[in-house]
Amino acid sequence: MATLSSELKKFFFENDRWQQPEASELTATPSNLPSDRVKVTLGDLLDLAGERTFGFLFVLLSFPSALPIPAPGYSVPFGIAMLLLAGQLLIGRDEPWFPNGWRNHGFEVNKVRQVLKVGLPWLQRIESISRPRLTQVCTSLPGRTVIGLAIALMSISMMIPIPGTNTLPAMGIFVTGFGLLDDDGAISLGGLALCVCGFILSSSILLAIAFGGSSLLDMIKGALGR
Repeated sequence: MATLSSELKKFFFENDRWQQPEASELTATPSNLPSDRVKVTLGDLLDLAGERTFGFLFVLLSFPSALPIPAPGYSVPFGIAMLLLAGQLLIGRDEPWFPNGWRNHGFEVNKVRQVLKVGLPWLQRIESISRPRLTQVCTSLPGRTVIGLAIALMSISMMIPIPGTNTLPAMGIFVTGFGLLDDDGAISLGGLALCVCGFILSSSILLAIAFGGSSLLDMIKGALGR
């Protein structure tokens, strides 16, 4: 089975549809637009996911915000999508569902490629250590409930337009989702630990804004002399 990184590389960098948008029926962009304006849609990502369900989509949707690079425009729409997915995981759905109208929401392919150029090496590092283990974390009802709740909270944090509330929660979703994708409970537990850290950091920032004072992030910067 092809790894996720190789599939993403093939789909976004070796696919003729992005150079010839008029040949694609899935791309909603008119064929006379230049190639740098062609968009990849949520429907494209769902088609790429195929029978693989929640884990695959959590990894893909959290990927841009989890990277240590500016990726404006992704956190809110992808956060909403992941919150919907997390809710479905909580109620025990086996397959994800999105409103039909969401499938046409898209982003410019060149921007996605810029994110992937930075992110694929990180994805490959995780793939190198991933294997099925502690599968009950990913497959049992209690395990999937905890994962769904954690991702729901991190998705809400990603949608808050305040610096410091996006990257760490997205990293938690990314790592947790990757473990869910490969039935690797050890990686999912590591992701849940990141989600706990993200929750503490986001809560600290919000409390500092609401009541004044220093957030946990400010304290860390102070301790580092920045």
